[in-house]
Amino acid sequence: MAITVSDTAALRAKTFLENRGSGLGLRLGVKTTGCSGLAYVLEFVDDVNADDQLFEDKGVKIIIDGKSLVYLDGTHLDFVKDGLNEGFEFTNPNANGECGCGESFNV
Repeated sequence: MAITVSDTAALRAKTFLENRGSGLGLRLGVKTTGCSGLAYVLEFVDDVNADDQLFEDKGVKIIIDGKSLVYLDGTHLDFVKDGLNEGFEFTNPNANGECGCGESFNV
């Protein structure tokens, strides 16, 4: 499978990278935390590690470490605005449930 991004997420990611002035793409990962066990991590990438997997969709490079890929394979990344709130949203086919605030998930 792969990681995919919506048109809106791709535009937002490209804008963030251009404003930052450097970076290869976005790192998508997971960390153990939150009410449901795992939380998403999204950050800029300047260097690729040996165990990283690289995906590209709509001109955006998404880098995922090997351990996180098990939990994130097939995920779709979107960027949504809801009133005054805006942010990246993850549609993850591997998640069995999420906490009430949507910040963490379990598999």
